[in-house]
Amino acid sequence: MVSVSATFALEVALILVLIVANGIFSGSEIAIVSARKLRLEQRARQGNRQAAAALRLASSPNDFLSTVQIGITLIGILSGAVGGATLARSLAALIRLLPPLRPWSEAISLVLVVSLITYLSLVIGELLPKRIALSNPEAIACAVAGPMRWLARWGSPLVRLLGWSTEAMMRLLGIAANQEPDLTEDEIHALLRQGAESGVIDQSEHDLVQRVFHLADRPVRAIMTPRTEIEWIDLEASPQEQIASLSGSSHGRFPVSRGQLDDCVGILRSHALLAAHLADGQVDLEALLQPAFYVTESAGALAVIDQFRETGMPIALVTDEYGGIEGLVTLTDLIEAIVGDLPSREHPEDPPALQREDGSWLIDGQIDLQEFRRRLRCPPLPGEASGSFHTLAGFLLHRFARVPRAGDQFSCNGLHFEVIDMDGQRIDKVLVRPESQPPGA
Repeated sequence: MVSVSATFALEVALILVLIVANGIFSGSEIAIVSARKLRLEQRARQGNRQAAAALRLASSPNDFLSTVQIGITLIGILSGAVGGATLARSLAALIRLLPPLRPWSEAISLVLVVSLITYLSLVIGELLPKRIALSNPEAIACAVAGPMRWLARWGSPLVRLLGWSTEAMMRLLGIAANQEPDLTEDEIHALLRQGAESGVIDQSEHDLVQRVFHLADRPVRAIMTPRTEIEWIDLEASPQEQIASLSGSSHGRFPVSRGQLDDCVGILRSHALLAAHLADGQVDLEALLQPAFYVTESAGALAVIDQFRETGMPIALVTDEYGGIEGLVTLTDLIEAIVGDLPSREHPEDPPALQREDGSWLIDGQIDLQEFRRRLRCPPLPGEASGSFHTLAGFLLHRFARVPRAGDQFSCNGLHFEVIDMDGQRIDKVLVRPESQPPGA
């Protein structure tokens, strides 16, 4: 009796040791796989050797995962052998001491052993260590990185064999390895949103970074001042007319053209012209001009910022594929695309979007679509992904396929759009309300 009990206790202890070892392997695997590489890199730069080791394991997980799988498989085999071959027999011997259960001692012992090992393996060997690992993956990854790297080196021959076999089976099945980057732009957007929602970063910081990402995806034609709104000086006009053009504007630089805007001869700084007039009254306007700087309408907004930095010019004329001038972009335009509209005391402007008491919105046709969707919290508009338009007016022109008239309207994406005011051929004001909301509600 004493010998059977002692043997049973030793076998139970061995099973528990195997289950705990399985838990260590499982927890280590989850910790290293789920640890954030950015945090490990930060600790490694601070001189933490364990973090550097964990980072190497996380960056090249093939050998590590194979080693862990070997350990878990061996532990599973040993647990099954000990439980089924020895522990069940020892427990059956104890059950036979109870006469009513003697006929079913083998079956009862097997059911009890399998149930107990399964339960302990799930709780102690899998669920608990994985929950612990997920609670602080970077710290646990650093703690287990050293022993796991040693095991990976020790089992490298078998690991290489398993890795080669796995890759051969992948090629045989025609399954390619995942080529996606470790961190995508969508995941960065999700992290920023979560950080703003949890209060880790300010909402203003979130909006600023989002605008930078959006700016990188936009061509310069989405930001430029359109041709119809460019203020320029005619070289053939009289000096009085040129001075009048300057005095009626708050801009510091003007394109100077001969007769028509497309025939641009340079860029004039307004204070240079005024200073020359005050000095002697007779001015050679062409002598005051700086060379005009041109960018194509399809150039990326960030690329234009780099060109501004290289040339030292804060203003550029935007040309189309035929060489005509389509618009004008300044460094201020690009800054406003990041930080938002900058107010001007000299020329206060109406807000681009104004929500009325009935819940509808009165919106400027030139509002950027990203700003429009941000204010109304609506999904992307049909055709927006094509990049053929970037403003609300552009969307309406795309939708109507003609120049609309005041009063033209349609519904889309759960919103009702109505053209309220036209400025010549340009859409000036648009009324937007939920489609379910009746007019004037």
